[in-house]
Amino acid sequence: MYRPQIKVVDCTIRDGGLMNNWQFPKSMVKDVFHGLAEAGVDYVEMGYRVDKKMFSPKEFGPWRFCDEEDLREVAYECDTKISVMCDVGRTDYDAFLPASESIVKLFRVATYVKEIDKAIHLINHIKALGYMVTCNIMAVSTNLEPDLDEALDQLAKTDVDVVYLVDSFGYFYSEQIHYLADKYHERLPGKTLGIHCHDNQRLAFANTIEGIIKNINFVDGSIFGMGRGGGNCTTELLLAFLKNPKFRLAPVLALIEKYFISMQQELKWGYELPFMLTGALNKHPRPALAYVKAGIEGKQQDIVDFYNELVGVDDAV
Repeated sequence: MYRPQIKVVDCTIRDGGLMNNWQFPKSMVKDVFHGLAEAGVDYVEMGYRVDKKMFSPKEFGPWRFCDEEDLREVAYECDTKISVMCDVGRTDYDAFLPASESIVKLFRVATYVKEIDKAIHLINHIKALGYMVTCNIMAVSTNLEPDLDEALDQLAKTDVDVVYLVDSFGYFYSEQIHYLADKYHERLPGKTLGIHCHDNQRLAFANTIEGIIKNINFVDGSIFGMGRGGGNCTTELLLAFLKNPKFRLAPVLALIEKYFISMQQELKWGYELPFMLTGALNKHPRPALAYVKAGIEGKQQDIVDFYNELVGVDDAV
């Protein structure tokens, strides 16, 4: 279980922000970073960096943009490094400082297979500034295999540091993780692999372990599983499992007790029937998120009707 090459990336603020438009108070984000640093987590992903001409700061919290000054208010340079994600097609190339002038150490480029050329262009731009960079290929459960193969072959020719196997919809079982991990290793010789799992079917932790077994060394988690829809593999389970003596569980437990239990009751990420259904059916969680929001507002429809809509069953059947 202890493999020193394994790095834990906590993405609570970034992925969790999808549930509340990144409206986390700076005092909380500061507590989260400091707690995770005390816990020995390798990377803390503080949010996204998106183009402000496309997304208004009046609508989204600061962690949607991760300006350098905001990051420096809540974090500090230490053994726990700061990560930021950027989406292909939503990123202002001029928003990046040279790595020597930034508190950020890792940028993660999120892309779909169909946009891999644009992703590589962005990766090369960020690498040239001196950063470590990953490529996170999203929604691979929906891709034709030849298209995925071609994307991996293109990435193999780049200087990207880590390529992520991403279960965006919480659809995969262990067999798919094994198969895809073997494929990624074969087509990306010499590259480090990462894994990011969603918990729609309560398999995120198990599938992350399967990735570790298949020699994947960057593993994602979030505190109390906070993330879009079904949530993520939990950071606390990963730290308890990995048996690395540098990890400390108590600071994460303290954060859960202080912030995340009450927040989960309000925002409803994690195992919920609508998220389970979209995961099992390999569908984007968008309709499930709308279903849960309607329930919070007292307008929730019958779960069977929701299921029938997902599978395309007419009400009269």
